[in-house]
Amino acid sequence: MTTDVIISVQGLEKHFGGGDIKALRGVSADIHRGEVVVVIGPSGSGKSTFLRCLNLLETPTAGTVTFEGVDITDPRVNINTHRQKMGMVFQHFNLFPHMTVLKNMTLAPVKLLKKPRAEAEAKARGLLKRVNLENRADAYPSQLSGGQKQRIAIVRALCMEPEVMLFDEPTSALDPEMVGEVLDVMKQLARDGMTMVVVTHEMGFAREVADRVLFMDEGQIVEEGTPEKIFTHPEQQRTRDFLNKVL
Repeated sequence: MTTDVIISVQGLEKHFGGGDIKALRGVSADIHRGEVVVVIGPSGSGKSTFLRCLNLLETPTAGTVTFEGVDITDPRVNINTHRQKMGMVFQHFNLFPHMTVLKNMTLAPVKLLKKPRAEAEAKARGLLKRVNLENRADAYPSQLSGGQKQRIAIVRALCMEPEVMLFDEPTSALDPEMVGEVLDVMKQLARDGMTMVVVTHEMGFAREVADRVLFMDEGQIVEEGTPEKIFTHPEQQRTRDFLNKVL
């Protein structure tokens, strides 16, 4: 991890329902290049909204998101250019059902990055090998297990050679026995130095892989620190109450 800040969030607010629901209330945080930040907290605490604001899938009501020195909340900025550098993995794989695995993976690099198809396919096959799915290149999503689909979703995002990977509860839709195979891929990414922001309920993963843990509740970051600090010596009573329920 470096001291280089890749994403800086300042005073982030997100309101829904005409302002009645305040999903985020003045959230500020910095993400450093090569850092793994895991966001935990109860359902409805604003974790996913925070993550989705990082690449403007949700438009903040107020505040700024600066990515690689550019304020991407400025309406004059071409957000799609910056989104290409942020891989995003959701709960529900979002694979195109009518395309093979290989086509799913090469579509964006060929169309958006203008890569030659042969080069895109070679990269895709190399990534499939990394996640032990090289024999599934010609399969369709309907022929894959949930764990396989999610591993494909991760390597599909990696085909775009992103600077940052955002994960929104990537294991919550999976059967318990498939969770491990997805977390193993994420652990390998972390070891390789990928900058990652992960919203998850997998406390073991947070403890093992995170450089920093953010605990959110009611749209705010209540506490942040190393996994050791958050899980062993939390300072805030709200953090302690949450961890007592989930650990």
